[in-house]
Amino acid sequence: MTYQVHGVASSGNCYKVRLALEQLNLPYAWHEVDMMHGATRTETFLKLNPNGKVPVLRIDDMTCLCESGAILCYLAEGTPLMPTDRLARAQVLQWMFFEQYSHEPNVAVARFILQFLKRADDPRLPEKTAGSYRALDVMEAHLATRTFFVGERYTVADIALYAYTHVADQANLDLSRYPAIRAWLGRVRSQPRHVEMPAVDQ
Repeated sequence: MTYQVHGVASSGNCYKVRLALEQLNLPYAWHEVDMMHGATRTETFLKLNPNGKVPVLRIDDMTCLCESGAILCYLAEGTPLMPTDRLARAQVLQWMFFEQYSHEPNVAVARFILQFLKRADDPRLPEKTAGSYRALDVMEAHLATRTFFVGERYTVADIALYAYTHVADQANLDLSRYPAIRAWLGRVRSQPRHVEMPAVDQ
C-alpha cells in the first residue's frame, strides 16, 4: 500500500506527517496543494477533507484521514514511535494536545503571518509572540531534566513539537534562552531517516 498525502511541504503540520512516514520507512506519494491560491477550497479537495485543510492522508480509495495529530497516531500505532504502556500513551497525547492548543496556534500562526502573508505589522503578532514564549517556557522546563518528551524515548510527541519549534526563528522567536530545547532539537535531527522541512517559497 502506498499512502497518498495531500499537503503543503513548508507547513509544519504537513511536515510532521512526512517526517513520520520517512522515519517509519512507509511508502507514500506527495501531492503538493497550492493553499495560498485556494486549492483547499475546491470541490475536489473538499471531498478529501470537508474542513478544507491540509494535511490529508489518503489510505485507500474510500478512506481519508485528516488532522496531523490523528494521522501521526495512526501511522505510529504498533511502532516504536508510540508507547504501548497506557500512561505513556496518554502522556504522548498530552503533549500532542498541548502542541495543537498552546504551541501551534501561536508559533505556527506567527510564522504564517510573517512567512506566508508577509505582514510584519500584523496586529496579531504581539499576542502570538507572547503565547509562543509561554509555550516554549513550558517545554524548556520539561526538557531541562529529560532527553525526549515522554519516557526518555523518541515518540510522535517529539515529531509533533519539533515541526514548528525548529523553525521558531521564522516566527521571529529567539531560542537562545532555551538551552534544553536547543539540545532536544539536535537530538531530534540526529534520529535515523530524518528529513528537513523545505523553506517557504518566496
